[in-house]
Amino acid sequence: MNSSFLEINKIRKTFNPGEEIEVIGLHEVTLYIDEGEFVVISGPSGSGKTTLLNIIGGLDNATSGSVTLATHCLTGLSEKELSALRRDNIGFVFQAYNLVPVLTGRENIEYIMKLQGKSQNECDTRTQEIAQKLDILEYLDKLPNQMSGGQQQRVAVARAVSAKPQLILADEPTANLDSKSAENLMDMMQQLNKDEGITIIFSSHDPLVIDKARHSVVLRDGKIFNEYETLA
Repeated sequence: MNSSFLEINKIRKTFNPGEEIEVIGLHEVTLYIDEGEFVVISGPSGSGKTTLLNIIGGLDNATSGSVTLATHCLTGLSEKELSALRRDNIGFVFQAYNLVPVLTGRENIEYIMKLQGKSQNECDTRTQEIAQKLDILEYLDKLPNQMSGGQQQRVAVARAVSAKPQLILADEPTANLDSKSAENLMDMMQQLNKDEGITIIFSSHDPLVIDKARHSVVLRDGKIFNEYETLA
């Protein structure tokens, strides 16, 4: 497949390179993802899911291989260039929510938009729009410690989506949620994917969550064990 939105080409990641015990995290992983896809990367613990997401998002460097997002080749970019790319093109959702504890839900959602130089009016309008879609209007003026885990994760998703990135990476976004909250969150992310047209890649080992994806990639021991499309 050529000219995909996201091209992951022969990514290899080793830990402790050159030492007596060298650990291989990823074995020349190649993957092509089209714009607007809703993708799950699954596999057992230690299979390389988080490592792959971190390399795709420019949070970690591959030992060899390349990642190209739209027209941006991440390989060889400086940390300043990677930081700007992440700010403007990639949204992140983490297992531990990673909300700023001293900021309200509204302020957390606006955070990336403010870094982009958006006006307060633009921030207000976009925050209201996304909060309504994610059913979190009543939590906008609350601090993270006043919200449940599911509510915090929805605010985290709103923060990731608010700046209109091309790509959202979500690492085990439902791991700390009960099954009902996890299903609700995935339904909302699925709807955002359709409404906003943002490509979403998430990792998970939960079958109920995995079933929501349209494109499934299974990793084992740092290699792609299986890849298939679903009717989700």
